[in-house]
Amino acid sequence: MTQPDNSQRLWMYEQMLTSRYMEESIERIYMEGKTPVFNMAKGPIPGEMHLSNGQEPCAVGVCAHLEAADIVTATHRPHHIAVAKGVDLNEMMAEIFGKATGLSGGRGGHMHLFDGRVNFSCSGIIAEGMGPAVGAALSRQMQGKPGVAVSFIGEGAANQGAFHETLNLAALWKLPVVFVIEDNAWGISVAKASATCIAQHHVRAAAYGMPGVFVENNDPDGVFRAAGEAIERARAGGGPTLIEIETYRLAGHFMGDGETYRPEGEKDGLMKKDPIPGYRQRLIDEGVMSEAQAEDIAARARGRIDEAVQFARESPYPRPEEALEQVFV
Repeated sequence: MTQPDNSQRLWMYEQMLTSRYMEESIERIYMEGKTPVFNMAKGPIPGEMHLSNGQEPCAVGVCAHLEAADIVTATHRPHHIAVAKGVDLNEMMAEIFGKATGLSGGRGGHMHLFDGRVNFSCSGIIAEGMGPAVGAALSRQMQGKPGVAVSFIGEGAANQGAFHETLNLAALWKLPVVFVIEDNAWGISVAKASATCIAQHHVRAAAYGMPGVFVENNDPDGVFRAAGEAIERARAGGGPTLIEIETYRLAGHFMGDGETYRPEGEKDGLMKKDPIPGYRQRLIDEGVMSEAQAEDIAARARGRIDEAVQFARESPYPRPEEALEQVFV
């Protein structure tokens, strides 16, 4: 079983912390101009905003095994995955602000982040990334090129037709692709048990002749082990794997979500399971990281995010006529 070494665990912790600091900054900035009356169109970051805080282990445990040539498709809740895949922080933040220096010149916003340099993309459409991931894996196979594809989805996406179509094709053609379900138990405001006839999605892998793996307790090391085996298998020509991760959405579905659908006490219980302080303490207790190292990592992560925010704030907005450019490429 693949075990992370100390340097990998420190890397995972730093990426988790970087993602969290990024989203804490976004959360503060997002509300600028939106009070006292909330208006989604106001402020420096207009539109919807989906935060991934609590789900960081899913991203780092998988991306620790990936290279720039490997392909990742993510969901409408993409920040933690983008950070772990190595998307440029300055350009990502500028894209979220809708600035000309953003990844797509400010055209896409936070649900449509694209960075071809590290083969990362995401989409606001449920299960949309599954088909492109399978297509990318097929292209690698047909061209005899190295590289695997990883498609991240939420547990709600596993009830979409694209889920079954892509698992079937990936298994039939033994493609080098890994499907990762981030199960935070809520599809917007609908509980998983109210929308899904089975308790866990990973068992569906058996219907397509591929391994199905379940990772409990939002554990970064557990995700690392499961992903390591799946990615190694894909690289060796063994075909796809379905991984389901028990994770926690510590925020609402979107900024401004009142979360009144959650049972009383659930949110408080989840906050006690916040994976970042828990992983920090584990690394310290096991002698992987000292208190001083933890402070250095935190300062470095915060500095990178502060720099990205400053870059985004100071960047120009695109010219109005640019809306007509790159429509068809």
